[in-house]
Amino acid sequence: MNILILGSGGREHALAHQIAKSPLCTKLFVAPGNGGTNEIAVNVPLAINDFEKIADFALTTDVQLIIVGPEEPLVNGIVNYFKENEALQRIAILGPDKTGAQLEGSKAWAKSFMASEGIPTAAYREFTNKTRNEGIHYLDNCNLPIVLKADGLAAGKGVIITSDRDEAKENFNAMLDGMFGHAGNTIVIEQFLAGIEFSMFVITDGKDYILLPEAKDYKRIGEGDTGPNTGGMGAVSPVPFLDDVLAEKVHTQIIKPTLNGLQKRNIDYRGFIFFGLINVNGDPFVIEYNCRMGDPETEVVIPRIKSDLVPLFLGAANGHLPPELPEVTHETAATIMLVAQGYPGPYKKGNPITGTELVHESLVFHAGTLLNETLQTNGGRVMALTSFGMNIQDAINKSLKAAELVHFEGKNYRKDIGKDLLIFEK
Repeated sequence: MNILILGSGGREHALAHQIAKSPLCTKLFVAPGNGGTNEIAVNVPLAINDFEKIADFALTTDVQLIIVGPEEPLVNGIVNYFKENEALQRIAILGPDKTGAQLEGSKAWAKSFMASEGIPTAAYREFTNKTRNEGIHYLDNCNLPIVLKADGLAAGKGVIITSDRDEAKENFNAMLDGMFGHAGNTIVIEQFLAGIEFSMFVITDGKDYILLPEAKDYKRIGEGDTGPNTGGMGAVSPVPFLDDVLAEKVHTQIIKPTLNGLQKRNIDYRGFIFFGLINVNGDPFVIEYNCRMGDPETEVVIPRIKSDLVPLFLGAANGHLPPELPEVTHETAATIMLVAQGYPGPYKKGNPITGTELVHESLVFHAGTLLNETLQTNGGRVMALTSFGMNIQDAINKSLKAAELVHFEGKNYRKDIGKDLLIFEK
């Protein structure tokens, strides 16, 4: 069959890398893709929110499966667009509809959902411009640190954590005044939870689900988890502190109630659910949901799956997961993200990239790259370098070695990815 992946990041390159191996994949398209996806697929210059052009392309090229990588088209209703058009209904599309995508598209909706289903999460209040003064008063009485979240999509940057009450008030006002655009029309103020974060992922057909490998990612730009949040600076899978007891708590207290809550609301959710979790003294709490796979978590989770992904993805999209569980390698995967100088603030595009051909022990997943006669930087997060090892240190050492081989002006990366997990390894 012909398959189309929507997106242009490292997540989509990692998905394309695995799907291209499938004997069921006749032709693979990525829209719009990047400088790496064009080596294994056909890049198509389509905007991810131009549903009409995506549909026209899918029909004219006989695409039978669409995998939606990023959250924005899902929140904007691409699945609804295909399901409501008779000519498009024969095309399987992997991802939740607009209602299900609210798990990520609205922090306030997700918190209300968790509260009604008894799913453990941090205590919270939500505020808008009309209740701005109430919000300021609430901040006066919050325990420190304070967590502020923009309700809507903010490209992974809509969360501010501060131990300074005045700074919290300044950011609260700035968010309501448009710091994150319409995403900040509603602000969620949340209790800070102290613990260690990790992520779990399921793929569901609306009824049943299959658990995928877990991961831990690193959001802060600076080593030692300092500086502002980014879209992700690296990830490790598996997570060594996720023992059977903690995993069972996640299943019974979080994953199953989430699926039951969606079914109770007649939400036909077919696709990925990303559970952003925190382990607080052995108990899991939900920090956030995503309605798609994470980035850079995909770059360590998907390469660990040795089975053919196409039957899994097609089955989920069509409402019938295959009975076989995917085969997963026991090796550790670790990825390091190379980013542009200045990211997550302003950064320069168009810098030449060299040295990727020298990387032999790691997978090179392009993110913000463009092939324009020569390979160039085209985003803040430029590429993810994923390596396998017998343990975290082994995998990280290989990725660090690869990071030294790739060159572009202003290259920046964290050298401490996974170091906090070494104490948990046996």
